[in-house]
Amino acid sequence: MTLSARSVEAITPAGEKVLKHARIIVAEAANIRAVAANLRRDVDGELLIATTHTQARYVLPRPLAALKQRFPQVALHVAPGGDAETVARHERGEADIAIVSSSGTPPQADLTLPIYRWDRVVLVPRGHPLTELDRELSLADLATYPLISYESSRAADSSLRRTFHDSGLTADIRVTARDADLIKTYVRTGLGVGILAEMAVDVSDTDLVTLSVRGLFPTCTTWLLIRKDRVLRDYTEALIRTLIPSIDLRDLRRALADDAPLHLDAHTWREREDLSKPAPVGEFQI
Repeated sequence: MTLSARSVEAITPAGEKVLKHARIIVAEAANIRAVAANLRRDVDGELLIATTHTQARYVLPRPLAALKQRFPQVALHVAPGGDAETVARHERGEADIAIVSSSGTPPQADLTLPIYRWDRVVLVPRGHPLTELDRELSLADLATYPLISYESSRAADSSLRRTFHDSGLTADIRVTARDADLIKTYVRTGLGVGILAEMAVDVSDTDLVTLSVRGLFPTCTTWLLIRKDRVLRDYTEALIRTLIPSIDLRDLRRALADDAPLHLDAHTWREREDLSKPAPVGEFQI
């Protein structure tokens, strides 16, 4: 370490090498404990999930409630953030699994698995002029209104901005937020037209009208990110099976241990209504 006036100023190159190996030792010790716990069929432990606000609020509550029914001793920790922040947390080893979305290339991880595909929807107050059109919405229609969407749409290369640009239009994005509930709040106050994930539309949003824009914007995929240097506890595998019912846990373990190929087809959110329904106790078979 480099010291300066009684404080640590920086880690030296030699210190960085030591820390690198120390982290490996700590991680392997945790893996040994995880293997032993699985062999003993222990039902306690911790599960750290890094994800986005939309997934945490609208997708995970029921799967996690079902998981707690099966593993009541497990402490669940959900860390919501932006997509880039969530991926970074996963890369730093701060989460057991991560759940993020993208409209193009899957995020980089040791193992990236599709959970489901989803589309954006437009949300406006009742009586809004867009609700009175006798035809499907177009990008040109949306380009005439101030828009409210996710924080990621601030980026010049975001799929939302790129879609408008490729059509010779400009997206007038006036307000952005990480949280879909905030987007709805700003739509209600008249700040603009909301564009958000279809999962975030709730039956209680009776004062708002949902308009389909399927086909106008690229379809997004929600991904599960898993590290290969971390042994999965039984309850983590149980949650993975709930999120991806078609997965065979034996194939998952081979993919993590031996880099065996694992190909999965993701259903659409409309086909995955099971994620929004309570799961029965004892659903998980490991």
